[in-house]
Amino acid sequence: MAEVTQDFKDKVLTILAEVCESDEIKKNPDLQLFDEGLLDSFATISLVVEFEQQLEISVPISDFNREEWATPNMIVNQLAERK
Repeated sequence: MAEVTQDFKDKVLTILAEVCESDEIKKNPDLQLFDEGLLDSFATISLVVEFEQQLEISVPISDFNREEWATPNMIVNQLAERK
């Protein structure tokens, strides 16, 4: 498992909060994004684009599995593995 710095986690959570238009993501990093309706197919594409632009981490949409990317914490860990 890749090391996750607080700075990296904060950046990812900020991007997530912007795309999902909810600060709840920063308060509850185990929130089920899809189940809560904060993330859908359209938002997922926006998210992948933002990760590539702001973090320079490429995530092919084919690699985006809802079960593995379900919560903010899971997304932070997935991105840490790719950087």
